[in-house]
Amino acid sequence: MTPPRAHLESHHEPVTEVFPSPSNPTKWELSQEDCLRFQEEGYLAPIELLSLSEVESLRTRLAGIGDSLEELRGSLYEIEPAWSERPDEVVLHFLGAWRIDELFHDLVFHPGATVPAAQLLGVERLRFWHDQVFWKPAQHPGVVPWHQDWSYWQRTTPENHLTVYIALDDSNEENGCLHVVPGSHRWGALPVSDFGGEMDQLHAHLTDEQRAAFRPVPVQLRAGEASIHHSSTVHGSFANTSNHPRRSVVLNFMGPDTRCADATTPLLAGCPLLEAGALVEGAYFPITLDRTRS
Repeated sequence: MTPPRAHLESHHEPVTEVFPSPSNPTKWELSQEDCLRFQEEGYLAPIELLSLSEVESLRTRLAGIGDSLEELRGSLYEIEPAWSERPDEVVLHFLGAWRIDELFHDLVFHPGATVPAAQLLGVERLRFWHDQVFWKPAQHPGVVPWHQDWSYWQRTTPENHLTVYIALDDSNEENGCLHVVPGSHRWGALPVSDFGGEMDQLHAHLTDEQRAAFRPVPVQLRAGEASIHHSSTVHGSFANTSNHPRRSVVLNFMGPDTRCADATTPLLAGCPLLEAGALVEGAYFPITLDRTRS
């Protein structure tokens, strides 16, 4: 593994030249048809993002992180507690790879992710929220229960967030690809799901109308492709029944004027405590795209 680089969060621009420069952001813009489809269905896929060589480089870095995960625990925001207790049952999920590895750091600034994200959020300046890694080993029973990202993010306000999901392996129904419920981004806020719990626990909180509209669709991607979903889109993924791993990295973005709604604890472990109403900004929440600059 490339040795972790300290305080990567203090670098608010790429530190390598592995990924494309945002010098021509229009190259990465979505069509009007894509934007309308996102508004209607709450997700968009597939989006071409990474070359196979870039994917392989990220896989190699991720393998190194996995080998040193306990050693790196204090440098990450979070490692899923349920996985730490039951790794043979729960999917490996952790936050903060961008802080410890140069490639995961630079992925945050990739124009193929930031330009569409800003476009769909309707902002000229895009702010980074946090990253996540999901790792399903071969023949692993772990699921990601149905949930909305926004249900975990209400410590910020207003809701103007989205998620860019990047496949590091070909993902399909056999290996537990992402599934989304089209149109569910209009259902309003739903309760938090227990990550280490049952797949369908959210159903108990749905109305009869929502249950009738609960028709998940698989988001099958090739390695290097991405999908984007609204922060209130219900999504989840099933077990990996294949003989190959299913790995993905997720980038969460938000509007530049997002503020702290809960001053009782830091927004992320290790971040400074913000006052209620304070702008979410600083080292851990960089502006990753600014189209107001000439």
